[in-house]
Amino acid sequence: MQYFDTHAHIGLIDDDPIKQLLITQEARQAGITRILSICNNLHDFAKVYENLKSASNVYYATGVSPSEVQNPGKDWLLTIKQNAQLPRVVAIGEIGLDYYHKFGDKTAQIELFIQQLDVASRLDVPVVIHNREAGRDVLDILRDRLPPKGGVLHCYSENAEYAKKALKLNLYFSFAGNLTYKNARNLHETVSVLPLDRIMVESESPFMVPSEHRGKRNMPKYISLTVQCLASMLEISCEKTADILWENSNKFFGLPQ
Repeated sequence: MQYFDTHAHIGLIDDDPIKQLLITQEARQAGITRILSICNNLHDFAKVYENLKSASNVYYATGVSPSEVQNPGKDWLLTIKQNAQLPRVVAIGEIGLDYYHKFGDKTAQIELFIQQLDVASRLDVPVVIHNREAGRDVLDILRDRLPPKGGVLHCYSENAEYAKKALKLNLYFSFAGNLTYKNARNLHETVSVLPLDRIMVESESPFMVPSEHRGKRNMPKYISLTVQCLASMLEISCEKTADILWENSNKFFGLPQ
């Protein structure tokens, strides 16, 4: 089996360049053929991109997350456009809205989100979407501004009814290690209403560690546990589930199978 970890904060797992490379090597040994590296800001993107140039199994998204709304960086829109031309950069992200942490004000977050959605449309790439307690505004904005290549609701945390509304758009749903938690009923119910061709998985490392490793720092290599949990819910084999997820992820990011 081979896996695609569609969302890993490698720079937050460890800031040492050698250790970052070791993380990607361990992931490859665990069957993770591809990883999407996510950074919340453009400064961290530049560092991680440079550190992992030799890691051919790592792909990248570039963007400014809502946590950076008060300081996106000098010439940040131009920097995103330039980053998007680099080898193995396949998406804009993570971008979105976060009303839980109250980063800046809502108006500023929404403006930052919309500007990056428009950049993704012009660059013709998909987007990786962060949503925390901002579901209504996220969906309202995406109805008008979702890029043609679509988006993925990463670390999905809404319920099944929200998913049914989101399915009307070109959106995918990515599940992290919290899917394995017994009390994550909203996620379990969501899986039951989704078509198989809209599902992906992610580690969201170093966060959202699967229940078996709860208390530890999450790593990409643990993603097989999320896949096993998903396979059990879908009542299909782990091998078949992994194949479906691999196909979905590569299709979404425009990569060869």
